[in-house]
Parts: sequence; structure tokens; C-alpha cells
Amino acid sequence: MSQRGVVWNTSPNPTTSNSGTLSGSGNGPFTAQLNELTPNSTYYVRAYAINSSGTAYGNELNFTTTSNSNVNNDALNPQLNYGTVSDIQGNSYATIVIGEQEWMAENLRVTTYSNGDVIPNLPTPSNWLNSSSGVWSHYSNDTAYEIPFGKLYNWYAVSDERNVCPTGWHVPSDAEWGDLFQYLGGPSLEAEGALKSVGTEYWLPPNSNATNSSGFSGVGGGALAGNQFAMLYSTGSWWSSTEHSAQYAWCRDLTFSNGYSNFAYGDKTYGLSVRCIRD
Repeated sequence: MSQRGVVWNTSPNPTTSNSGTLSGSGNGPFTAQLNELTPNSTYYVRAYAINSSGTAYGNELNFTTTSNSNVNNDALNPQLNYGTVSDIQGNSYATIVIGEQEWMAENLRVTTYSNGDVIPNLPTPSNWLNSSSGVWSHYSNDTAYEIPFGKLYNWYAVSDERNVCPTGWHVPSDAEWGDLFQYLGGPSLEAEGALKSVGTEYWLPPNSNATNSSGFSGVGGGALAGNQFAMLYSTGSWWSSTEHSAQYAWCRDLTFSNGYSNFAYGDKTYGLSVRCIRD
């Protein structure tokens, strides 16, 4: 029985300066999966084995990772490096580290809770007013809005203990939203613009002050408010997990016109977008 594994680095000779080591034990052929590699980077890798005779290395190989934009979302900032996370249904989302937090950089699209229980689709807006359990809908019930706007959820889906987010992630509290904005400079044009995708593909013009420098890639996904769909391309609204009162819960808005974020609350029966944050 020998110890074996692979070592890798972004420069030749990974045996002398390792950026990663994956070890195990056994005899004969083996496979290894390298995780959390940086996109668009060249890596050098060697297999090794250690036994009573010493350490032996295999031939040095190299490969170049591809762009991490395989999530098919051109609202992202191409200058930044994104991670990925998948929900229980296999939907893949770009993720971005902002300060000490890691956020989804896309709106949630799942139709089940993390335990597999179904979140019902409720296509008739007027029926949302009477709902006291979790439901979802596409904007105007049109699946063409799935990418990048995701789905709209009422707050009862957000607050359900079965967790609408992938395992290891959760809907951010209002305090966690506050930490995000504070890290970007507080309630300023620059900070709010840093959260919005650039251009006018997913926002009405002029999409003021948008830079997406944070990588958050907020889009104007609209809402289901009262008994109608509204504000597509003009406003992005995201739930927090924090209750305001028996009828309302806290949320955050971005708009196309001034770049400011609104510290707001919405009726729990409204349909808003959802972002998740890592536990």
C-alpha cells in the first residue's frame, strides 16, 4: 500500500511550489478530481506515489481552464471570476464573493425546496392574494423570462423551513443585505450601481450609474404585486428572510433611473426575486 495523489500549480514544477495537493492511498490506477480552479488559467499537474523506496512523480501535464460563464448569463461581469452552485434540480448559478459574503449572482429558478418537496406554481395573479404558503410564477407566466430574471416567489416560500435555497445556502436576512450595501459604501450612487448589470438589455434606459463592479449582476426582474405583474426592466426586487410585521417582510429594490437601492418592505403575498447567500 502506498500514499498517492496529484499536485498542481499555476507555474511549472508543481512539486516544488504547490497550489494544491490531493492525496489518498492504495495500489494500481487511480483518478482524481481537481476543484475550485480559477477560470482562464493554465495549471501544471503531476501524479505522485510514496512508498518504502521513496517518492516517484509521473510526467508533468498542463491544461487551461475555460471561462466560468457556462451559466449562460450575459448579465455577469466578464472581468470577474465567478464560482458556481447548483440547486436540487440541477440548475446552475454563478456565485460571487463580495467582501466576507458569497452571493448567488443570478436569481433563483428552483421549483422545489431543498428536501425535494414541490413549491406549487400559481399562474393566476389574483390567487396570490389569498395564498399563505409558498408559491412561484414566471413573470407574466412566460418561461422566456427564466434567464436571467428567474422566478418570482412569495415570502412564504422564502421563509419556509424546508429552505428554498441550495443546501449550504439561505435567503439573506435584512441585516445581511445591509452588510452587502455597507461593504460597497452604503447608500450611494456608486454602491448601488455596483450591484446592477450594465447596459439596457435587462434594464430600461438609462440604467443610471450601473457598473456591476461587485459582480452581483442585479437585473430588472419586476414583481407580482397585488393582482398584477409590474415593473419588468424598471425594478429588481429581492426578498429578505426578515419579517417586518404580520403582513409585510423586508426586501431590497434596485431601479433603472437613479441607481439607488430602496430599503423597503412588501406584502408577503407579493412575488419577488430571490438571491441566496452561502451559510
